[in-house]
Amino acid sequence: MPGRIRVALVNDYELVLRGLADLLAPFADRLEVVQLDARRRVTVDVDVALYDTFAQPEPDDQDVTRLTSNPRIRTVAVFTWKMDQDLIDAAVARGATGYFAKSSTGEQLADGLLRVAAGERVLDAPRRRVPSGPGVDWPGREHGISDRQSEILALITQGKRNDEIAELTHLSPNTVKTHIRTLYSKIGAVNRVDAVLWGTDHGFRPDHHSVDRATSP
Repeated sequence: MPGRIRVALVNDYELVLRGLADLLAPFADRLEVVQLDARRRVTVDVDVALYDTFAQPEPDDQDVTRLTSNPRIRTVAVFTWKMDQDLIDAAVARGATGYFAKSSTGEQLADGLLRVAAGERVLDAPRRRVPSGPGVDWPGREHGISDRQSEILALITQGKRNDEIAELTHLSPNTVKTHIRTLYSKIGAVNRVDAVLWGTDHGFRPDHHSVDRATSP
């Protein structure tokens, strides 16, 4: 197992990246976060690119493909609460060798990244209940918005319909509606327009859209 590895964190939201970096910070003797910028491609050599799927509007497998095709990246790991077996299989088929639930502690995640960098395939079990791990941050947390509601509001702000949100988050349409009702009460929204305006004003638009961010320059 390597003594210290180089990790790039990948997501379109700076706050999400900072929270993930904070989660890994206590393990700086074992891993080095060498790129943390939502607006840049992965442009340095890294052992692992850790892809956080928060509010990604495209299917995860397409994003994984972009990352695995980048010659700067040795291997790719996914950090998510989307723990369906078909998503795990799709990520692995496209070259990911790590798939971690957001219920992971920082120590579990750091250990998993080290094992992935050493050439192992490390996959968390599917269909676990996966609230975000300690130290992970997300937009709206200071307003009492849960991680799940935060992702849903980010997708609403991006213009996604309820059926699209259900597909992207792997929730039932009724569960999405329940989250939206709760969310509206927390932010004082009456309708979708109110929610979009609130989201725009409070950091729920991505800092960058990842169309080709993961490819080499």
